[in-house]
Amino acid sequence: MRPRNIDEIVGQQHIIGKQTSLYKMIQNGYVPSILLYGPPGVGKTSIARAIAGTVDRPFEAVNATTAGKKDLEDAVENAKAEGNLILFIDEIHRFNKLQQDYLLPHVERGLITLIGATTENPFHDVNPAIRSRCGQIKELKPLSPQDLEELLWRALSDKERGLGKMAIDISAEAIQLIARSTNGDARSALNVLEEVVQASKINGSESITVQIEFVKECVENKGFSHDKKGDLYYSLLSCLQKSIRGSDVSASLHYLARLLEGGDLTSICRRLLVIAYEDIGLAAPEVGVHTVSAIEAVERLGLPEARIPLANIVIEQCLSPKSNSAYKAIDLAIEDVKKGEVYEIPMHLRDAHYKGAAVLGHGISYKYPHDYPNSWVKQQYLPEELKDKQYYVPKENGHEKHFSKVFERLEYLKKQ
Repeated sequence: MRPRNIDEIVGQQHIIGKQTSLYKMIQNGYVPSILLYGPPGVGKTSIARAIAGTVDRPFEAVNATTAGKKDLEDAVENAKAEGNLILFIDEIHRFNKLQQDYLLPHVERGLITLIGATTENPFHDVNPAIRSRCGQIKELKPLSPQDLEELLWRALSDKERGLGKMAIDISAEAIQLIARSTNGDARSALNVLEEVVQASKINGSESITVQIEFVKECVENKGFSHDKKGDLYYSLLSCLQKSIRGSDVSASLHYLARLLEGGDLTSICRRLLVIAYEDIGLAAPEVGVHTVSAIEAVERLGLPEARIPLANIVIEQCLSPKSNSAYKAIDLAIEDVKKGEVYEIPMHLRDAHYKGAAVLGHGISYKYPHDYPNSWVKQQYLPEELKDKQYYVPKENGHEKHFSKVFERLEYLKKQ
């Protein structure tokens, strides 16, 4: 059921629709080197083959997980013999430097037009040398339910490549269920359709009536995608943090559920601990302690029970007041240090716990705060060049209101 030309492509209209520059280039017979990335089953290979079919150019496909230098040498020889070759490389981020170095000059000279496909973010995982040769870097999206419905009905009616030769009775409800339950994955949707048709066959009968119960059974868990350690995986962790930061309980629980289905408790716990101090911080300091307690419970319980303390702490984090003032403050201090803003430590603060320290002037005139009312006394702690620097700017959220008042009082006393 792969499209034979770009007009047969279902979905991805933002990339290959009739109004796009890529569509017009291909219709005019010009194919640029392209990088296609996106989750499995959204049409990366199909688009590459459809492009080759449209311009009627020689096409060769290799998979970078199994291809060696010999496969590339063969492709180059074929390109020399047949003319400009479209070389499709699946999982292109798997190529090693030797393979890339061999291929790149042939791409530069125009002997080979490269179409690379990857499930990973090319800006993270594809070598810059490959990226620089690809004038077009396109992200494919999961197909919409409407796109998948169109594809499924097409498969049912296609007598040459699909199921059109069979007398199949299937309801629109069943097609919609398949389309909604396969997470925008065309390959998965077509597989489910084939499965339910085969399950509905009755010996001796030429007609096939698809039962909705078979569809429900076959689509179970088909819509779940986790892509552990891939682009989607990190996006889920990012969505969890941003939803907690935005105090959206339902969204936070949704992304937590998706991460839990992936089973990586370590990354979930690490991210929640970061959130407790990065996003909640001094507005609710107790949340850090509660998060550590929840993590300890998770480590003892494991799945599936671990979901319970995780749900508790995620909801608490969502509904807690938020402040990023502490981490912003340390980042400003680190930025100054990296810029070389490091000066002589004041003599009165230097270590004086050894014989001879006084001779060096260390610790002389240091004022011990506990000897003064409220355990505070005015003296300079920062180097002279930074004495007026202020890194921490308190917020008026939650418990930090208290810190804000104390901070303002201290700053006032310093100026007296």
